[in-house]
Amino acid sequence: CLLFMCYHCSIYAVSTSLSSVSSLLPLCCRIFVVGIGFFSLCFLMTSLGGQFSAKRLGDSPFTIRTEVLGGVESRGVLRKISDMLEVILKRMDSLSKLDNTSTTEARRLDELSSVINRFQPASLVERIQAIAQNVSNMAIRVEQILQNSMVQGRVVRDGTSSQCEVPRDPRFPECPGKVDWMRARWTSDPCYAFYGVDGSDCSFLIYLSEVEWFCPPLAWRNHSRTPIQHAQQAKAPKRQAAFRTDLSVLLDQVGTGKESLSFMKRRIRRLAQQWATAANRLDAKLEQQWRDQKKILVHVGFLTEESGDVFSPKVLKGGPLGEMVQWADILTALHVLGHNLKISMSVKELQGFLGVPPGRGSCPLTGPLPFDLIYTDYHGLQQMKQHMGLSLKKHKCHIRVIDTFGTEPAYNHEEYATLHGYRTNWGYWNLNARQYMTMFPGLPPSSHTDICHSSSSETILKDLYQDQHEIAWRCQLYQILIQFYILTF
Repeated sequence: CLLFMCYHCSIYAVSTSLSSVSSLLPLCCRIFVVGIGFFSLCFLMTSLGGQFSAKRLGDSPFTIRTEVLGGVESRGVLRKISDMLEVILKRMDSLSKLDNTSTTEARRLDELSSVINRFQPASLVERIQAIAQNVSNMAIRVEQILQNSMVQGRVVRDGTSSQCEVPRDPRFPECPGKVDWMRARWTSDPCYAFYGVDGSDCSFLIYLSEVEWFCPPLAWRNHSRTPIQHAQQAKAPKRQAAFRTDLSVLLDQVGTGKESLSFMKRRIRRLAQQWATAANRLDAKLEQQWRDQKKILVHVGFLTEESGDVFSPKVLKGGPLGEMVQWADILTALHVLGHNLKISMSVKELQGFLGVPPGRGSCPLTGPLPFDLIYTDYHGLQQMKQHMGLSLKKHKCHIRVIDTFGTEPAYNHEEYATLHGYRTNWGYWNLNARQYMTMFPGLPPSSHTDICHSSSSETILKDLYQDQHEIAWRCQLYQILIQFYILTF
């Protein structure tokens, strides 16, 4: 309020004759003195930390108009000046922490400080304008100094432009083409910025040599840290896999919220006693033989929302249940054998388990593969390809595909299938034939996983304790355990 009265008294005195306002002069003078004191304090604050350039007053985002403003506008002007002073003080505080300020920049700071010390505004309005203009100039200058210092630090850290020439190395023939691709499309996926790419050739070469493997290592980089593509998973002490008969932990991992999951859990509960009996029998035959506990990820791709999940709504309406029976028995077998199991029913869970960087899947994983084996289906395999990028090709040997009816080798081999015109939505993965796991024996070359189909409690495991020839159409949980014991040994 004090500043508001001071401001209007001074304007009124200028625009009218002095004789008509002689009665107001004592009060206005006092208010004027107080106002001058306040703005002198502000002026002193900016002088202590600032750097000003003696430029003419011009149009600026912070320039204050000279016409008489209303009360609300006056308060807004003062609030704007106060806010700008706080911002500049913070910027100057960060500027004072920079270690590599050049001598030229220091000299400019001294020159600008001397300019403001000599500056003597003639009136209150001119003082306000001067403060606002100098605040604007100081903000621009501080921003330039900060940017220059950041550029200097980045050059020291990431090399000069002469050190970032694209190499022509016959051992890395794809490097120039990859750099050109990065120049044009590095903003197409946020994962590049996640790895430090900022649009410069230096950042491209660092990424292509340390995160991917298309360019040679840069001589001036610190190579004490192992590049991501060569990083090895820390060797944790091996743990022995012990048979489990309690399935409560597995039931919690399967989750809830879908009728398909409820169906799988009902099957696991119904066969819990039979699984325990089969586990005890196999444990006795192995005689406490050491088995390494494997880290296994099971990603049920066909039940994810991203794949459409057409199965869950049809569980109670006569829909197909064979795949859910198969997955329920696979999960139970791996759990009973004592392995460290992670179950993924969504793409988000898959990304979290694998360590996928944020983005659209163009970049490799942030570290080594955290699993010894990955069980999935064709839907899950496609999702892994989308989000793992180049890492899928590197870690493909860890994958086991649950393929109910098998895949002919002619369709699996991409080059052969393309040459002969074999078209399919599920092939071209170039996997080893034994990485495909089928439900029934006698199908195309694959690893056979017997899945037990039970219609009533009387027919389940009828011959479990009898050493007789296996019957193809009657599978037993004991057989399933033996199969997965071999496959995960």
